[in-house]
Amino acid sequence: MYATTETLATSPAAQGGRSRWLALYTLCAGMLMIVLDVTVVNVALPAIQDDLGFTSSSLAWVVNAYLIAFGGLLLLAGRLGDLLGRRNIFTAGLVVFTAASVLCGLAQSQEVLVIARFIQGVGGALTSAVILGMIVTLFPEPREQAKAIGVYAFVASAGGSIGLLAGGVLTQAINWHWIFFVNLPIGALTAVLAVKLIDKDKGLGLGRGTDVPGAVLITAALMVGVFTIVKPAAELGWTAPRTVVLGLVTLTLLAAFIVREATAANPLVPLRIFRSRNLTGANLVQALSSSGMFGIFFLGSLYLQRVLGYSALEIGLAFLPTTVVMGLLSVKYSEKLVMRFGPRRPLIAGLTLIVVGLLLFTQAPVGGNYFVHVLPVLVLLGLGGGVCFPALMGLSMADVKPEDAGLASGLIGTTAEVGAALGLAVLATLSATRTEAVASTKPALEALTSGYHLSFAIAAGIVAAAVAIAYTLMRPAKQAEQTETDTDTPDLALEAA
Repeated sequence: MYATTETLATSPAAQGGRSRWLALYTLCAGMLMIVLDVTVVNVALPAIQDDLGFTSSSLAWVVNAYLIAFGGLLLLAGRLGDLLGRRNIFTAGLVVFTAASVLCGLAQSQEVLVIARFIQGVGGALTSAVILGMIVTLFPEPREQAKAIGVYAFVASAGGSIGLLAGGVLTQAINWHWIFFVNLPIGALTAVLAVKLIDKDKGLGLGRGTDVPGAVLITAALMVGVFTIVKPAAELGWTAPRTVVLGLVTLTLLAAFIVREATAANPLVPLRIFRSRNLTGANLVQALSSSGMFGIFFLGSLYLQRVLGYSALEIGLAFLPTTVVMGLLSVKYSEKLVMRFGPRRPLIAGLTLIVVGLLLFTQAPVGGNYFVHVLPVLVLLGLGGGVCFPALMGLSMADVKPEDAGLASGLIGTTAEVGAALGLAVLATLSATRTEAVASTKPALEALTSGYHLSFAIAAGIVAAAVAIAYTLMRPAKQAEQTETDTDTPDLALEAA
């Protein structure tokens, strides 16, 4: 299904006797570094504020600068991987991200840190956008591909909770500068291993897909869109004039981009790619599930901190069960589930478990007990994520041609990033609104908990919508019943649903 062309040399044949699994672990190390950075920084924000004198409003730019660059460039970075060679883009991203991390660690002023965080976002986009495309070309055989995607999905989805623990340890044991300095040895080693373990691919060449106007339009649209979500929408509200104006600018840029791609001789994003029901459905599901999950991890952390009184390190330890359960399923069992039932059924089952977990979180009270009110939720989220996310990654790439693998990889990353930003902004705003509404009649902790309960319930509804899309839009496979009775036919793995 994913046979490579002459220009896409990152293939099993091209790898020769070198271990594809070591190459996979190298790619995942790069992804882990990117994912960890987001939550590590969140934990360290109070220390950064005290040291550099950020105000509460300006402190948000330590996060926003990264998100705007990262979310805005993912799609372009994925396509550049197809055109210029995915290993080239991956290693270039590692170099940029690592250098920017050192600059972040050395920062002694607010301006330097914010600029360095923006550059970090550029490097993060270049690195992460092409990874999934490289994996599907490294592992074209369905059974191995399902297992490899399971490893990747675990790193991409569960790495954030590891970051909570790492951030707490580094910030409390040393200082916040070291959350950035630790990226230097990791990034340098990963870049060296990538050059040694992954053969250089030539890419299609700029002549096959140079579309400067399209690149400018989509990058501008995504950057303005992410900025609108994380800044005016979150701070001023969705109906504020500034939010509305920037939202209209985003929609105008997107419309212009679609018109450009429909008429360009060599479009940056060929619209034909969206003819695949699996790819289109997977990206919709990714956006919705990311909206629910990312917002809940953020607000769930606030519940543990503000209501239950947990420290940063205790929050990291509290979320470890999610990581352990998700890792066990993703790495050990996801491939077997996909091979046995096809990707569609595990996807729906996993998303349903997440919905149940989110609904259960709405019952967590003031003074709740971790083992009674929090741990069952985190286990359900880990079970759901470990089952559904590897299947979702497989479906997102199932019908993609080799020359479009980088684009599809960047696309699924873009929808995840935009969905996460949108979900966080919406859920945080609604939670704060509910808290303010009941604060006059209830004690402060009860008002906070009421706001969190509302956000948990809305997140459950968002993920339930993802279940509906997965059920109705994902392509049913004619071989599904045969796959259930004959698990020894790996060729049906990513076609079953």
